[in-house]
Amino acid sequence: MRAFLERAFRLSENGTTVRREILGGATTFMTMSYIIFVQPAVLGAAGMDKGAVMTATCLASALATLLTGLLARYPIAQAPAMGHNVFFAVVVCGTMGYTWQVALGANFLSGLIFLALALLGVWGKVVAAVPDGLKYGISVGIGLLIAMVGLEYGGLVVARPGVLVGLGDLGSPPVLLALFGLALTAVLMAVRFPGAILAGILATALAGIPFGIVEFHGLTAPVPSLAPTFLRLDIAGALRTGLVSVVFVFFLLDVFDAIGTLIGVGGAGGFLKDGRLPRADKAMLADAAGTVGGVLLGTSTVSSYIESVTGIAQGARTGLANIVTSALFLCALFFSPLAQMISGEVVSGGMVLRPVIAPALIVVGSLMMKCVRFIDWDDPTEALPAFLSIIVMPLTMSITEGISFGLIAYVLLKVAAGQGRRIHWLLHVFAALFVLRYVLK
Repeated sequence: MRAFLERAFRLSENGTTVRREILGGATTFMTMSYIIFVQPAVLGAAGMDKGAVMTATCLASALATLLTGLLARYPIAQAPAMGHNVFFAVVVCGTMGYTWQVALGANFLSGLIFLALALLGVWGKVVAAVPDGLKYGISVGIGLLIAMVGLEYGGLVVARPGVLVGLGDLGSPPVLLALFGLALTAVLMAVRFPGAILAGILATALAGIPFGIVEFHGLTAPVPSLAPTFLRLDIAGALRTGLVSVVFVFFLLDVFDAIGTLIGVGGAGGFLKDGRLPRADKAMLADAAGTVGGVLLGTSTVSSYIESVTGIAQGARTGLANIVTSALFLCALFFSPLAQMISGEVVSGGMVLRPVIAPALIVVGSLMMKCVRFIDWDDPTEALPAFLSIIVMPLTMSITEGISFGLIAYVLLKVAAGQGRRIHWLLHVFAALFVLRYVLK
């Protein structure tokens, strides 16, 4: 078996081992397993059956993650995207008043467009067209976004009227648990302990049980039926109501979240070759197929997860890690209480915290800062767009917005400096689309 895995995933060539891939895949799963419980809560607000959504989420995540591992051979996991689910439930179903069946129909159409373009091999060219400065800026911005999420999950950073954010209550038990996990994980990494991030997550979870911060819910639970959401999308309804703008937003969010994550994670993992990401088309194909499959099962847009960087930091370098993550998503169907314990939420000071996985996200955010040294800070046409991507991502909590600001600024400054003809025509097109998106908001 070891020889087969070596040949299939070129482990030695990629500087990794079966053990590292298993640790990396498990670490990625633990840091993103919260989606198993968050997704049903979000889509449940739109009237969808929560149990069916949980089952659809596990199945869609397993499928898309496996496809990415086998087709693109990257340790980049997939699951229903945060932000996209809120747009689905709160905006399309809530504010706009459409049924969740119609929203699934619109989501399916956007995924179908994405899939068609992926099959035509368009996305590899788009990823290659993004300039190196922006690639590294996106990677650093994602690192800050991950760290910001970790700080919020741990209660270390909280909302403050007038100043936006401030320091949380450091005496609160969940915050103390997050600080303990952060200190332990950092020490384990400093002494180069094998599996430091995964060990930190497990130790933090165990430490929280005696204090009632982490709850043990048991080992197994029945798998909820998929019937209430399976193939319940209303494509005709989406076409009949003319949800062109909704389909466009679903499409744009999916494409640029995927591109941003691939570039960011690719930079952090050392996967970029001369500024290009090999097999980018295959990674985008897996992403598109995951969205289409997920919608058919009964969940919203499936996309690449930035939490994959935690597995890469743990040593994952190939698609073998994704096979592990995919298998764990399937196991979660039966062992959901254990996954819930790791990713469990606790309310403190009016905030919903996830102190067990917070330390891992903060540590990984710090590891992604290394890409900042590759940006040409002496050239304003390179530096300012990269800076905007870096700063906008964590402040808006959106990869898409960071790419948008950076790309628009890059095209504008290059044209102003008389270098517009050096820019790939695709960048002009997408910059114009981003401007149009803001105009039509």
